[in-house]
Parts: sequence; C-alpha cells; structure tokens
Amino acid sequence: MDKKLLDILVCPSCKGPLIYDKKKSELICKADRLAYPIRDDIPVMLEDEARPVSDDELK
Repeated sequence: MDKKLLDILVCPSCKGPLIYDKKKSELICKADRLAYPIRDDIPVMLEDEARPVSDDELK
C-alpha cells in the first residue's frame, strides 16, 4: 500500500482517519467501526463493501 495514498485517504462515511491493517489487507475506521478491504493494492472505499469491526479488533 502506497504511503502517500494512505496519507490522503479518509473514511467515506465520517471523513475520519483510517488505520492500515497490513495483515488483513484492510483500512479501518475506528469511529464508524468499519473495515474497508484492499484488493489488488486498491482500497475499496464503498460502505456496502465494508465489514463491521468488533471491539476486540479495535484494541
């Protein structure tokens, strides 16, 4: 994942910061508790494609 791209991407729902989870290949929004997938090095920034994130995953 390109560092420059990570610096400008925000959550499409709340416009908050995203955390890159390299192991799961996701961008996580803590505020909305959503994880956006990264497929073929391209972030899929659609709320319909995001999955809910549990409390344990946010720690």
